Amino acid sequence: MLDTRLVPTPDLYLLDALLTDAERAVRDRVRNFSEQHVLPVINAYWERAEFPFALLPALAATGITGGTLTGYGAPALSHIAAGLVSMELARGDGSMSTLHAVQTGLAINSIATLGSPEQQQHWLPDLVQLNTIGAFALTEPDHGSDAVMLETRATRDGQAYVLNGAKRWVGAAHFADLTIVWARDDDGNVGGFVVEKGTPGFDAQPITGKIAGRALSQAHIILRDVRVPREHRLAASHSFKDTSRVLTSARVGIAWEALGHALACYEAAVAYVQQRTQFGKTLAHYQLIQVKLAKMLAEITSMQLLCLRLSQLAAADQLTPAMASLAKMNNAAKARWIAAEARDMLGGNGVLLEYHVARHFADIEGLYSYEGTDTIQALIVGREITGVQAFAQRA
Repeated sequence: MLDTRLVPTPDLYLLDALLTDAERAVRDRVRNFSEQHVLPVINAYWERAEFPFALLPALAATGITGGTLTGYGAPALSHIAAGLVSMELARGDGSMSTLHAVQTGLAINSIATLGSPEQQQHWLPDLVQLNTIGAFALTEPDHGSDAVMLETRATRDGQAYVLNGAKRWVGAAHFADLTIVWARDDDGNVGGFVVEKGTPGFDAQPITGKIAGRALSQAHIILRDVRVPREHRLAASHSFKDTSRVLTSARVGIAWEALGHALACYEAAVAYVQQRTQFGKTLAHYQLIQVKLAKMLAEITSMQLLCLRLSQLAAADQLTPAMASLAKMNNAAKARWIAAEARDMLGGNGVLLEYHVARHFADIEGLYSYEGTDTIQALIVGREITGVQAFAQRA
């Protein structure tokens, strides 16, 4: 089997020197988790389309859930360390990084950003410890890129809200302990409503037949008269702008995830061409291979620089939607290209799970679309450039 641990992570511009000791320690801890716990078993889970629940205790033990959040048992990571976590999880496996992105970037971040102190104290400690799994239900069957047009309704009834509608592509929702459902209230305002597992009328079924992220299912949710207490509406969620605050922050992590996928594919390709012999010498001796590797490294280095600066801006509270969208758009596209190059360089072995590239190659197709497609990210950046909004939006 190909051992990519023999290949050093590319750092042509000596970016490791810009990290603190604490950030390196977090990165190495997550890398060890992936190499010791994830890589030996993940291909079988991916092929069976099963989530590796057995890995959750080891994931919890890394102490990374909660990211930059302070309090509630969260690690209070720097923004760069939080990015490195996303990178290393994706470098191991896309399904594991997606679970973390949903848990920390969407569920925890929604409650931490928009919840009242009482709501935060009620839900965050267990979410941070992974005793509770969270999900984030925004996309609908008829509203993906135009999620702002969501049709799910939350009708006030005394001291409760009654939710009706449908959601789709909701990661982990069929086994999550709580799901934040985004819906319009009687006044047409968008709010986040925490629906706990077992609530009558909440039906989440796994979507089958996927070619990407197979080790973590997404659910199709039907909401039929789902009754939630009034205090389950996130206190500061009043419009889609509030939802967008969470999405903008989450896209930082997705940019880092794309980098992790790219690194895994690049490292596998480097290891392979140094070991695979054709026409009497290893593939590494051929000019075509070296040109491909050089171009892959150039893209990875640009992705690294973009991620580092993006996290610095987030730490300085200067992050804007256009900044996050530019990074997600660029890095997802570059990761997709790098994965395709690596798969080609491995020849027939590139489609075998045992070499890992095939899994990343497929999983990147999901990353390329989720948290906003390439086109939507480009339109957000285009709006920043021109001052003109080229897609419809309703607050």
